[in-house]
Amino acid sequence: MTSTVGQVIRCRAAVAWEAGKPLVMEEVEVAPPQANEVRVKILFTSLCHTDVYFWEAKGQNPLFPRIYGHEAGGIVESVGEGVTDLKPGDHVLPVFTGECKECAHCKSEESNMCDLLRINTDRGVMLNDGKSRFSINGKPIYHFVGTSTFSEYTVIHVGCLAKINPLAPLDKVCVLSCGISTGLGATLNVAKPAKGSTVAVFGLGAVGLAAAEGARIAGASRIIGVDLNSNRFEEAKKFGATEFVNPKDYNKPVQEVIAEMTNGGVDRSVECTGNIDAMISAFECVHDGWGVAVLVGVPHKDAVFKTHPMNLLNERTLKGTFFGNYKPRSDLPSVVEKYMSKELEVEKFITHTVPFSEINKAFEYMLRGEGLRCIIRMEE
Repeated sequence: MTSTVGQVIRCRAAVAWEAGKPLVMEEVEVAPPQANEVRVKILFTSLCHTDVYFWEAKGQNPLFPRIYGHEAGGIVESVGEGVTDLKPGDHVLPVFTGECKECAHCKSEESNMCDLLRINTDRGVMLNDGKSRFSINGKPIYHFVGTSTFSEYTVIHVGCLAKINPLAPLDKVCVLSCGISTGLGATLNVAKPAKGSTVAVFGLGAVGLAAAEGARIAGASRIIGVDLNSNRFEEAKKFGATEFVNPKDYNKPVQEVIAEMTNGGVDRSVECTGNIDAMISAFECVHDGWGVAVLVGVPHKDAVFKTHPMNLLNERTLKGTFFGNYKPRSDLPSVVEKYMSKELEVEKFITHTVPFSEINKAFEYMLRGEGLRCIIRMEE
């Protein structure tokens, strides 16, 4: 690896040239890392719904050409000036948000919303100099959420890399760098259900199933899955779900259905859809006196949350979370250890695998709603 240090690396990357069009395999030039940056050889990456959302240009300002990808596992190739806690050969998970370790958020035990490195979907360049590290024939190709893992090599701010156990299989734990940790942490770190408690999970995609997995690990006695697609219910049993509710099957609000099922409401709920009605239902279905609802899904920018203030005055708690309240550098290594000790199962989230040259198949699976996570192998 050392022969490439300080040199421009030419490698393959899947480039999105325009919104909604298949990615194109290109040879890109990847510049060496600058101060506080790390160049990483990506070995495995997976497709998350966020990549698809911005590729379709449904997110903020569309920015093309761009290299998407943010759920991944790789090995450090070289480090820039000032990087002391990573060295070539280290195994890392890139994360779409970061931990500078110096701002008020990073110093707070309660927050993981780093001032410097929290997610910014509009920025397509590096913080150090406002430039891209990717180019084709001298033309810059933009970054995505500071990671851009749909490339054999990428350059990432040191604060957005979690150093993990080198014995952990990167083709499995790569899915912990975004969605799975988001759902898992929403339950374990924020909802914090007690052993024997009841938990409702709204939305049974990958994040919701990870929230259910968190409830299973916590020892919840009843885990109620709520989804408009009843086909998801069988799969959800593998993640600990014990009962299911499809709101379409009832002619009254789903929060009333859940309250009747649970003698007044669940102890905890976790909302993983981003649908505003589901958010309101998730809050209103928790028990008065002690119920806690946690919002994970990202709503439409014009959405408004409405509930009667008595729902709060009756001692229900509403919380929000970002990346499951995990600080990437400090906390992700321990999530990987949960997998290594067999406390957390990640294999069941992985439903497809494709070689890098067939990355567009991963998009097809997700657009058709097939499977949970598709692993993309960079080396074919």
